[in-house]
Amino acid sequence: MGSGHAHRLYRHGHSPVHALPPHCKLAAVFVFVLVVVSTPRDAVWAFALYAVLLGAVAAVARIPAGYLLKRLVVEIPFVAFALLMPFFVPGEQTGFLGLHLSVPGLWGAWNVLAKGTLGVAASVILASTTELRALLLGLQRLRLPPLLVQIASFMIRYGDVITDEMRRMSIARRSRGFEARGVRQWGVLAKSAGALFIRSYERGERVHLAMVSRGYTGTMPVIDEVTATRVQWAYAAALPLPALVVCALGWAL
Repeated sequence: MGSGHAHRLYRHGHSPVHALPPHCKLAAVFVFVLVVVSTPRDAVWAFALYAVLLGAVAAVARIPAGYLLKRLVVEIPFVAFALLMPFFVPGEQTGFLGLHLSVPGLWGAWNVLAKGTLGVAASVILASTTELRALLLGLQRLRLPPLLVQIASFMIRYGDVITDEMRRMSIARRSRGFEARGVRQWGVLAKSAGALFIRSYERGERVHLAMVSRGYTGTMPVIDEVTATRVQWAYAAALPLPALVVCALGWAL
């Protein structure tokens, strides 16, 4: 799979969560998110317990609260959507500060905010404790279709390549006195985007030919065989299993 590749969300550390095999963490987060989504929205106490579980995992992983909260900014579009629901969802109305709000809309907004925030937080913790290369190995270990794993691998690697190419083109434009100040400069930016696409396509062709010449037949060789012991699986289950119990109680009570 190539050499290690760290991403911006990854926070280097030596915690027990960092040490868990990636496929264990992927499975634990996937099951946890499924449990959260399956919880009835009126079991407010259950979502509070889920947040406590995630807080405990973050503490074990030594992830500061401020670091985690900054990464939750990605869900702002969902928050904006949720805040509009009480005004547009039809149904029983209730008054608050002179506003007429829909009761089903309020429950829907709570449902989106609670479940979305918990899911994003779990994903951020996973990304903060697992390198991209390890995530790809974990997906392979979980028997994700090899083609999808390869697409994700190439996307990650070429993302950095294309970003560097864009940065060099931007520096070249600025060195020639170009500044995008209005509509008149859009033509230059459009030509730059076209040139970037052509360069990326040509680079991809060269890389593919180089891979074929070295024996590539459609599958990537696995250099590191990632395995997990029963103890490590038990540690990974410390998040989804209590959540499953909470979910069951939420339906029962």
